[in-house]
Amino acid sequence: MFYMSRIKLLTVICLLTAPVVFGQKATSPTKGFPPNYGKKAQQDVARPKLVVGMVVDQMRWDYLYRFNDRYSNDGFKRLLGEGFSCENTLIPYTPTITACGHTCVYTGSVPAIHGIIGNAWYNKASRSSVYCTDDSTVTAVGGSDAAGRMSPANMYTSTITDELRMATNFRSKVVGVAIKDRGSILPAGHSATAAYWYDGVTGNFMTSSYYMKSLPAWAEAFNNQKLPAKYLAKPWNTLYPIETYVQSTADDKPYEGRFKGQNNSAFPHELAGTMGNSFGILSSTPYGNTFTLEFAKKALEGHEMGQGPITDFLAISLSSTDYVGHQHGPNSIEIEDTYLRLDRDLAEFFQYLDKKVGKGQWLFFLTADHAVAHVPGFLKENKIPGGSWDDAAMLKSLNAATEKAFGVKKAILSGYNYQLSLDNEALEKSGKTEEIKQFIIRETLRWPGIANAFDLHKLGATALPEPQKSMMTNGYNVQRSGDIMLVLQPGWLDGGSTGTTHGLWNPYDAHIPLLWMGWGVRQGKTNRTVSMADIAPTIAAMLRIQMPNGNVGHVIEELTK
Repeated sequence: MFYMSRIKLLTVICLLTAPVVFGQKATSPTKGFPPNYGKKAQQDVARPKLVVGMVVDQMRWDYLYRFNDRYSNDGFKRLLGEGFSCENTLIPYTPTITACGHTCVYTGSVPAIHGIIGNAWYNKASRSSVYCTDDSTVTAVGGSDAAGRMSPANMYTSTITDELRMATNFRSKVVGVAIKDRGSILPAGHSATAAYWYDGVTGNFMTSSYYMKSLPAWAEAFNNQKLPAKYLAKPWNTLYPIETYVQSTADDKPYEGRFKGQNNSAFPHELAGTMGNSFGILSSTPYGNTFTLEFAKKALEGHEMGQGPITDFLAISLSSTDYVGHQHGPNSIEIEDTYLRLDRDLAEFFQYLDKKVGKGQWLFFLTADHAVAHVPGFLKENKIPGGSWDDAAMLKSLNAATEKAFGVKKAILSGYNYQLSLDNEALEKSGKTEEIKQFIIRETLRWPGIANAFDLHKLGATALPEPQKSMMTNGYNVQRSGDIMLVLQPGWLDGGSTGTTHGLWNPYDAHIPLLWMGWGVRQGKTNRTVSMADIAPTIAAMLRIQMPNGNVGHVIEELTK
């Protein structure tokens, strides 16, 4: 009986399923899906044709308004008038240094996670310095050997540009362009179509074998124009009559750096006779920005970006603002002239994007990797506290004192990123590790300009005010950071008698611009505190893709329509 019942059951099932299996005509596997499903270049997700990220190296937020009355309507004023400005954007970590900033913008992460803790750091295992984009496994393409052994291998996490590539099954094109290798390589990510940077030895834009075996024909043609020689053939003079630069200090100041061969820091700056056999000096002029944007346009065209249904990403870093700022300082006529010229370059670049990609078809953001402190000489001249601290002299003195007190030679191995790396093996052999650490900290605190020094491994238990504690926690990478953290007094910096630098927690280093314009962006501004780490997840939300895998930032919801 059970056997017969089973036969009947199978018969019923066959009868019920027969019309479906055998009664219908053969159909395509995509039956019931939208037309051309699987053949379309991209599904119907609203995205721009092109995203352009621009990092203006060392741009202080206040430059947006300090020089505003002299900007044109089509450059910075267009960004402020048509776009959305996050007025209170802050860097969430220390040190506020170039490589860290570019990495944070594009990863939405912090050095504690993404691993880029500085432009360079000390590797205790190899007892040697490590540059942020060093890679001995690759070779130069289109430039000098040393300048080409570069890749993003030292970065632990993915970038928003990597995530875009993965979201489109690597059909999106991602290209990085900058004078600095780190300003191009780190934003472009691990899976970039290409990254190009400037070789000051040859005067060419170059890349490495990580990306390609040889430069594209369009890049070779661009290099063959020999534009650096043309830019440097004439003096750098002010764009407008020099007496109209009322937002800057006098032209010739003893605390400003000088170009090689010049006996003062005044305009005009003769460049042709100072370059010798190297074109590196171009980076220290506003023409470096113009040159970079010209190459970026050729890269966009050469890689056919922003021309199809797949979203592409062009990551540009303008490095010359940093070189000019370091040499002359934020109150110099040189920096004012650089930003007035950059304003013109931006206006032309926006018009180019409108024409080439289509107005409303591209999403643009502008930010900085860090800001900068005033020149100590300028502060002193105006009765504002500040000064210069010589890290090399302090390290030499501390090592001598430690050797005298404990018999340990060169207890401090290096002093990168306002951190001291100790020879922990030698300290352990002495049997006085903690005693020596506390001795070094006490001696450090005797130096002018040092506000605090503490054991980084005990950061959690150290009494620090906010935002210092969270910024230092976010900047501390267990594998790569040093052992003792130094905190300088406000207005103090690591440097000599001329020029300035950055790297500290203070607002003059950590307060940066963040402006958005174009596709999906509404006009307006917010004074709410926003983090540099919020940029990547905001782009991810707008493009409807996954955020980078080390992301700690949050979406800036106010800026979208």
